[in-house]
Amino acid sequence: MSGLATAFARLDHGSRTLHGISATFLPFTPDRAIDFDAFATHAARTHAAGLDVAVNMDTGFGDLLTPGERLAVIETTRATLGPGARFYAAAIADPTATDPIPSYHTAIDEITARGGIPVIVQSRALHGLAPVDLASVYTEIVAGCEEAIAFELGSMFAAHGEIWDDDGYARILDIAPIVGAKHSSLDRATELRRLAARDRGRPEFRVYTGNDLAIDMVAYGSDYLLGLSTFAPEAFAARDRAFADGSLDFLAWNDALQHLGNVGFRAPVPEYKHSAALFLHLTGGLPHTTIHPLAPHRDHAEADREVLADCARRLDRLAPPPPP
Repeated sequence: MSGLATAFARLDHGSRTLHGISATFLPFTPDRAIDFDAFATHAARTHAAGLDVAVNMDTGFGDLLTPGERLAVIETTRATLGPGARFYAAAIADPTATDPIPSYHTAIDEITARGGIPVIVQSRALHGLAPVDLASVYTEIVAGCEEAIAFELGSMFAAHGEIWDDDGYARILDIAPIVGAKHSSLDRATELRRLAARDRGRPEFRVYTGNDLAIDMVAYGSDYLLGLSTFAPEAFAARDRAFADGSLDFLAWNDALQHLGNVGFRAPVPEYKHSAALFLHLTGGLPHTTIHPLAPHRDHAEADREVLADCARRLDRLAPPPPP
């Protein structure tokens, strides 16, 4: 063995194709309107880099958008990527509903009618369900859906999130239309249990890490659906290619991206979206740093920008020089 094959011989779960999905950032104009032109450019950039696009996720302020705004983002994504291109979109229930299932069905229908794959965002109305009830509700949510992604989210990201117990997760694995689940506990041990449950019960199921503080979970068998990847789609794609090639370059790319993740996703974690806007602006990916007016901001944006600039320089040193 040589290269990455030696480094990760005991870690990677067999031969597989790493699937990378980017929770795509939604930019705003200085007057605090959605900047659909900048969004379309960023979504196209992400797709061209080789990552799948996921919209209306936490990184896209999905829980703060109106249903009409979420639909407009989906339609812009469809128009930008073109017919036949795969994309994912958050299916968000009405937060005021005591029975969120009808609004889930509405959201899923809007996504699938436009060629997207729904990511089932949790609702506070479903917190604390017993495992058998959890499975029953999710079976009903995805009824009639060919393919969907479940999503468990730690409360450090948002109040509507909940990390299921191990029995509940095992029951989610048994729901055929749910082909994978994003896991965002920021806890390696919990995610490793998810991987073990997957290997025992449904090996083809995808565990999409949402741990922006441990993006090397892909070396242990996870795929990813990360907000961090929207900071630097091409760098993530380069890391993934190195992983596929068994190249030690994977380690250098991963270390540099993890450094960026540690800066961008430091506490308070929800402020990472402001860090994303700052990073994308200073690296030329966005014309402005404006984020959703209700989203939390970093208190010291200029200091943040200086550290993020150092992260960018570290990534630049890894990129090959342009052809002459």
